[in-house]
Amino acid sequence: MAFNLAMVFGFILVSGGMLLVFLTMGRFLRMHNPRPEKLTTYECGERPFGSAWFNFNNRFYVIALVFVIFDVEVALAVPVVVVFRKLLESGQGLLAFVEIFFFMTVLFVALIYAWTRGDLTWIRALENREQWLGHKEPGK
Repeated sequence: MAFNLAMVFGFILVSGGMLLVFLTMGRFLRMHNPRPEKLTTYECGERPFGSAWFNFNNRFYVIALVFVIFDVEVALAVPVVVVFRKLLESGQGLLAFVEIFFFMTVLFVALIYAWTRGDLTWIRALENREQWLGHKEPGK
Protein backbone atom coordinates (compact mmCIF):
# COMPACT_ATOMS: atom_id res chain seq x y z
CA MET A 1 0.00 0.00 0.00
CA ALA A 2 2.75 2.44 0.95
CA PHE A 3 4.68 1.49 -2.19
CA ASN A 4 1.65 2.32 -4.39
CA LEU A 5 1.24 5.67 -2.65
CA ALA A 6 4.95 6.39 -3.12
CA MET A 7 4.62 5.57 -6.81
CA VAL A 8 1.73 8.03 -7.18
CA PHE A 9 3.64 10.79 -5.38
CA GLY A 10 6.75 10.00 -7.44
CA PHE A 11 4.73 10.24 -10.64
CA ILE A 12 3.26 13.59 -9.58
CA LEU A 13 6.72 14.88 -8.63
CA VAL A 14 8.38 13.77 -11.88
CA SER A 15 5.54 15.04 -14.10
CA GLY A 16 5.45 18.38 -12.26
CA GLY A 17 9.22 18.72 -12.62
CA MET A 18 9.06 17.95 -16.34
CA LEU A 19 6.26 20.47 -16.76
CA LEU A 20 8.39 23.18 -15.16
CA VAL A 21 11.41 22.24 -17.30
CA PHE A 22 9.40 22.35 -20.55
CA LEU A 23 7.69 25.64 -19.68
CA THR A 24 11.05 27.20 -18.79
CA MET A 25 12.63 25.93 -22.02
CA GLY A 26 9.69 27.32 -24.02
CA ARG A 27 10.04 30.70 -22.35
CA PHE A 28 13.65 31.01 -23.50
CA LEU A 29 13.31 29.39 -26.94
CA ARG A 30 10.19 31.01 -28.36
CA MET A 31 10.37 34.27 -30.28
CA HIS A 32 9.01 37.42 -28.68
CA ASN A 33 8.43 40.13 -31.28
CA PRO A 34 5.32 42.14 -30.34
CA ARG A 35 4.10 44.62 -32.94
CA PRO A 36 0.88 46.63 -33.02
CA GLU A 37 -0.48 44.36 -35.77
CA LYS A 38 0.08 41.27 -33.64
CA LEU A 39 -1.57 42.81 -30.60
CA THR A 40 -4.88 43.58 -32.37
CA THR A 41 -7.93 41.34 -32.19
CA TYR A 42 -7.97 38.66 -34.88
CA GLU A 43 -11.18 38.73 -36.92
CA CYS A 44 -10.60 36.25 -39.75
CA GLY A 45 -8.45 38.51 -41.89
CA GLU A 46 -10.73 41.55 -41.61
CA ARG A 47 -9.52 44.74 -40.07
CA PRO A 48 -11.01 44.95 -36.57
CA PHE A 49 -13.30 47.83 -35.72
CA GLY A 50 -14.85 48.82 -32.44
CA SER A 51 -14.19 47.17 -29.13
CA ALA A 52 -13.38 43.49 -28.79
CA TRP A 53 -15.67 43.39 -25.74
CA PHE A 54 -19.35 43.18 -26.63
CA ASN A 55 -22.49 41.73 -25.12
CA PHE A 56 -22.80 38.10 -26.16
CA ASN A 57 -26.34 36.79 -26.46
CA ASN A 58 -26.75 34.08 -23.80
CA ARG A 59 -29.38 32.29 -25.89
CA PHE A 60 -26.58 30.86 -28.05
CA TYR A 61 -25.17 29.23 -24.91
CA VAL A 62 -28.54 27.90 -23.71
CA ILE A 63 -29.43 26.41 -27.11
CA ALA A 64 -25.98 24.82 -27.36
CA LEU A 65 -26.31 23.41 -23.86
CA VAL A 66 -29.73 21.90 -24.59
CA PHE A 67 -28.31 20.41 -27.81
CA VAL A 68 -25.38 18.84 -25.94
CA ILE A 69 -27.70 17.40 -23.30
CA PHE A 70 -29.89 15.68 -25.88
CA ASP A 71 -26.88 14.62 -27.93
CA VAL A 72 -25.47 12.86 -24.87
CA GLU A 73 -28.92 11.34 -24.29
CA VAL A 74 -28.85 9.74 -27.72
CA ALA A 75 -25.27 8.56 -27.23
CA LEU A 76 -26.25 6.87 -23.94
CA ALA A 77 -29.56 5.46 -25.17
CA VAL A 78 -28.35 3.85 -28.41
CA PRO A 79 -26.28 1.07 -26.74
CA VAL A 80 -29.25 0.05 -24.59
CA VAL A 81 -31.52 -0.07 -27.63
CA VAL A 82 -28.96 -2.09 -29.59
CA VAL A 83 -28.60 -4.80 -26.92
CA PHE A 84 -32.23 -4.69 -25.79
CA ARG A 85 -33.12 -7.94 -27.63
CA LYS A 86 -30.22 -9.79 -25.95
CA LEU A 87 -31.26 -8.41 -22.58
CA LEU A 88 -34.84 -9.50 -23.29
CA GLU A 89 -33.70 -13.05 -24.05
CA SER A 90 -31.61 -13.21 -20.87
CA GLY A 91 -34.53 -12.07 -18.72
CA GLN A 92 -33.26 -8.55 -18.04
CA GLY A 93 -35.44 -6.81 -20.62
CA LEU A 94 -37.79 -5.27 -18.06
CA LEU A 95 -34.88 -3.84 -16.10
CA ALA A 96 -33.37 -2.30 -19.25
CA PHE A 97 -36.78 -0.91 -20.26
CA VAL A 98 -37.34 0.67 -16.83
CA GLU A 99 -33.84 2.18 -16.82
CA ILE A 100 -34.20 3.74 -20.26
CA PHE A 101 -37.75 4.87 -19.44
CA PHE A 102 -36.61 6.74 -16.32
CA PHE A 103 -33.65 8.18 -18.21
CA MET A 104 -35.88 9.48 -21.01
CA THR A 105 -38.44 10.76 -18.48
CA VAL A 106 -35.83 12.85 -16.67
CA LEU A 107 -34.64 14.32 -19.95
CA PHE A 108 -38.19 14.96 -21.11
CA VAL A 109 -38.92 16.81 -17.85
CA ALA A 110 -35.74 18.87 -18.44
CA LEU A 111 -36.95 19.72 -21.95
CA ILE A 112 -40.37 20.78 -20.64
CA TYR A 113 -38.65 22.90 -17.96
CA ALA A 114 -36.47 24.66 -20.54
CA TRP A 115 -39.46 25.15 -22.81
CA THR A 116 -41.71 26.63 -20.10
CA ARG A 117 -38.95 28.99 -18.99
CA GLY A 118 -38.82 30.28 -22.55
CA ASP A 119 -35.21 29.25 -23.13
CA LEU A 120 -36.04 27.70 -26.49
CA THR A 121 -37.74 30.78 -27.94
CA TRP A 122 -35.30 32.84 -29.92
CA ILE A 123 -37.12 36.19 -29.80
CA ARG A 124 -38.47 36.97 -26.36
CA ALA A 125 -41.17 39.47 -25.54
CA LEU A 126 -40.29 42.07 -22.94
CA GLU A 127 -42.52 41.86 -19.88
CA ASN A 128 -41.99 45.41 -18.72
CA ARG A 129 -41.38 47.45 -21.87
CA GLU A 130 -41.54 50.81 -20.07
CA GLN A 131 -38.66 49.78 -17.82
CA TRP A 132 -36.46 49.04 -20.83
CA LEU A 133 -37.45 52.21 -22.68
CA GLY A 134 -37.21 54.43 -19.62
CA HIS A 135 -40.56 56.07 -20.45
CA LYS A 136 -44.06 55.26 -21.62
CA GLU A 137 -44.63 55.14 -25.34
CA PRO A 138 -47.02 57.82 -26.64
CA GLY A 139 -50.49 56.52 -27.37
CA LYS A 140 -50.16 53.41 -25.17
